[in-house]
Amino acid sequence: MDLLLPQAYLIGLIVLLGGAAVVIGLQVWRVRADEVRLAKLEIQVKEDSKDSATLYELASVQLRKRLYDQAVDTLKLALKRSDGEPGEAKALIQNALGFALAAQGNHAAAIRHYKSALQAKADYPVALNNLGYALERQSLPVEARQAYSQALALDPSNKTTSKRLKLLDRRFPADPAEHVGPAKGMGPKAGSTNSGNKPG
Repeated sequence: MDLLLPQAYLIGLIVLLGGAAVVIGLQVWRVRADEVRLAKLEIQVKEDSKDSATLYELASVQLRKRLYDQAVDTLKLALKRSDGEPGEAKALIQNALGFALAAQGNHAAAIRHYKSALQAKADYPVALNNLGYALERQSLPVEARQAYSQALALDPSNKTTSKRLKLLDRRFPADPAEHVGPAKGMGPKAGSTNSGNKPG
């Protein structure tokens, strides 16, 4: 019995270390894959292809790498090249641009792009969720609640949206009409916007 405990501990430790090694290995592989893809796309854009789809793909990698300044520039160029594209393509670009701006703490500009995304594609729960979060950062709980509610109507299984809406309801339980405009303790904050919100 005394021998079994150290053996079980050793086996557990080996399994734990093995699991950690797999997780770290996967993260390193993803980072390396993103770096390779980023380099290829940058060459492709410089040499010949400046179509909106390639630019959007490049910006997506830049966002994953947290190169927000570069992603903003790439997405603005993608918007210029998106004339004639279907509304869904423009919505994806506008939403990603809003996400990049929000990641830099520029929530006012992000809101404009999320709204443009929703003009291009009204039934876009990701853009609605991102809009709700940016409105929260701008101390606009009534508008944020409305955006989250619309997102949940389109995607009832979205746990992130449901969680944000519940948090908002806890912070502002009274009559929503009382909370139009800035609220105390809800000023804009710099930092990560990644509370489950996604660019596309």
